[in-house]
Amino acid sequence: MTTVWGEVLPEGAPGNKNDTLIYVLAAAAGLFTGWVDLRVHDLLFTALLVSSFCMLLGVLRPERPWRWVAIIGVCVPVAVVLGYFVLTERPERAQIWESFLAFFPGIAGAYGGALMRQAVQNILSGK
Repeated sequence: MTTVWGEVLPEGAPGNKNDTLIYVLAAAAGLFTGWVDLRVHDLLFTALLVSSFCMLLGVLRPERPWRWVAIIGVCVPVAVVLGYFVLTERPERAQIWESFLAFFPGIAGAYGGALMRQAVQNILSGK
Protein backbone atom coordinates (compact mmCIF):
# COMPACT_ATOMS: atom_id res chain seq x y z
CA MET A 1 0.00 0.00 0.00
CA THR A 2 1.67 3.15 -1.20
CA THR A 3 0.26 6.46 -0.19
CA VAL A 4 1.08 9.83 -1.57
CA TRP A 5 1.64 12.67 0.85
CA GLY A 6 -1.73 14.01 1.95
CA GLU A 7 -3.78 11.04 0.68
CA VAL A 8 -5.38 8.62 3.05
CA LEU A 9 -6.79 6.07 0.62
CA PRO A 10 -4.59 3.70 -1.38
CA GLU A 11 -4.30 4.21 -5.11
CA GLY A 12 -6.93 1.67 -6.17
CA ALA A 13 -9.53 2.50 -3.52
CA PRO A 14 -13.06 3.17 -4.80
CA GLY A 15 -13.32 6.52 -3.04
CA ASN A 16 -10.16 7.83 -4.70
CA LYS A 17 -12.00 9.05 -7.81
CA ASN A 18 -12.02 12.68 -8.76
CA ASP A 19 -15.48 13.65 -7.56
CA THR A 20 -15.14 17.40 -8.03
CA LEU A 21 -17.59 17.47 -10.95
CA ILE A 22 -20.10 15.36 -9.02
CA TYR A 23 -19.88 17.69 -6.01
CA VAL A 24 -20.45 20.71 -8.25
CA LEU A 25 -23.41 18.90 -9.84
CA ALA A 26 -24.84 18.18 -6.38
CA ALA A 27 -24.49 21.81 -5.28
CA ALA A 28 -26.06 23.02 -8.54
CA ALA A 29 -28.94 20.58 -8.11
CA GLY A 30 -29.52 21.81 -4.56
CA LEU A 31 -29.46 25.47 -5.58
CA PHE A 32 -31.77 24.75 -8.51
CA THR A 33 -34.18 22.94 -6.20
CA GLY A 34 -34.13 25.90 -3.80
CA TRP A 35 -34.86 28.27 -6.68
CA VAL A 36 -37.78 26.08 -7.80
CA ASP A 37 -39.03 26.07 -4.21
CA LEU A 38 -39.00 29.88 -4.26
CA ARG A 39 -40.92 30.09 -7.53
CA VAL A 40 -43.43 27.26 -7.17
CA HIS A 41 -44.11 27.37 -3.39
CA ASP A 42 -44.87 23.65 -3.35
CA LEU A 43 -43.19 21.52 -0.70
CA LEU A 44 -44.13 18.22 -2.39
CA PHE A 45 -42.55 19.23 -5.69
CA THR A 46 -39.43 20.33 -3.83
CA ALA A 47 -39.33 16.96 -2.06
CA LEU A 48 -39.69 15.18 -5.41
CA LEU A 49 -36.77 17.13 -6.89
CA VAL A 50 -34.55 16.54 -3.86
CA SER A 51 -35.37 12.84 -3.84
CA SER A 52 -34.73 12.41 -7.56
CA PHE A 53 -31.44 14.34 -7.53
CA CYS A 54 -30.21 12.42 -4.48
CA MET A 55 -31.23 9.14 -6.10
CA LEU A 56 -29.35 10.00 -9.29
CA LEU A 57 -26.22 10.88 -7.34
CA GLY A 58 -26.64 7.78 -5.18
CA VAL A 59 -26.63 5.66 -8.33
CA LEU A 60 -23.62 7.49 -9.79
CA ARG A 61 -21.54 7.39 -6.59
CA PRO A 62 -23.01 4.83 -4.15
CA GLU A 63 -20.16 5.11 -1.65
CA ARG A 64 -21.22 7.24 1.33
CA PRO A 65 -24.64 8.38 0.08
CA TRP A 66 -25.08 10.66 3.09
CA ARG A 67 -22.85 13.23 1.41
CA TRP A 68 -25.44 13.85 -1.33
CA VAL A 69 -28.10 14.38 1.31
CA ALA A 70 -25.85 16.84 3.12
CA ILE A 71 -24.90 18.84 0.03
CA ILE A 72 -28.34 19.06 -1.55
CA GLY A 73 -30.10 19.41 1.78
CA VAL A 74 -27.93 22.36 2.78
CA CYS A 75 -28.11 24.07 -0.62
CA VAL A 76 -31.93 24.22 -0.66
CA PRO A 77 -32.27 26.49 2.42
CA VAL A 78 -29.22 28.47 1.29
CA ALA A 79 -30.93 29.18 -2.04
CA VAL A 80 -34.13 30.21 -0.29
CA VAL A 81 -32.28 32.56 2.07
CA LEU A 82 -30.25 33.96 -0.84
CA GLY A 83 -33.50 34.50 -2.70
CA TYR A 84 -34.77 36.50 0.23
CA PHE A 85 -31.79 38.86 0.14
CA VAL A 86 -31.02 38.96 -3.60
CA LEU A 87 -34.24 38.43 -5.53
CA THR A 88 -37.42 40.41 -5.39
CA GLU A 89 -39.21 37.19 -4.41
CA ARG A 90 -39.74 37.31 -0.68
CA PRO A 91 -40.42 33.90 0.85
CA GLU A 92 -42.43 33.72 4.03
CA ARG A 93 -40.75 32.70 7.25
CA ALA A 94 -42.56 29.36 7.14
CA GLN A 95 -41.23 28.65 3.66
CA ILE A 96 -37.66 29.16 4.86
CA TRP A 97 -38.16 26.70 7.71
CA GLU A 98 -39.93 24.24 5.41
CA SER A 99 -36.89 24.17 3.14
CA PHE A 100 -35.00 22.38 5.92
CA LEU A 101 -37.36 19.43 5.45
CA ALA A 102 -35.53 18.62 2.21
CA PHE A 103 -33.21 16.34 4.18
CA PHE A 104 -35.88 13.69 4.70
CA PRO A 105 -36.72 12.81 1.08
CA GLY A 106 -33.02 13.22 0.31
CA ILE A 107 -32.17 10.41 2.72
CA ALA A 108 -34.64 8.07 1.04
CA GLY A 109 -33.44 9.04 -2.43
CA ALA A 110 -29.69 8.77 -1.81
CA TYR A 111 -29.81 5.47 0.02
CA GLY A 112 -32.41 4.10 -2.40
CA GLY A 113 -30.15 4.99 -5.34
CA ALA A 114 -27.14 3.36 -3.68
CA LEU A 115 -29.14 0.19 -2.97
CA MET A 116 -30.48 0.17 -6.52
CA ARG A 117 -26.91 0.38 -7.89
CA GLN A 118 -25.84 -2.49 -5.63
CA ALA A 119 -28.84 -4.60 -6.65
CA VAL A 120 -28.20 -4.07 -10.35
CA GLN A 121 -24.53 -4.95 -9.89
CA ASN A 122 -25.47 -8.13 -8.05
CA ILE A 123 -27.94 -9.11 -10.77
CA LEU A 124 -25.49 -8.48 -13.58
CA SER A 125 -22.62 -10.28 -11.84
CA GLY A 126 -24.81 -13.38 -11.29
CA LYS A 127 -24.44 -13.57 -7.53
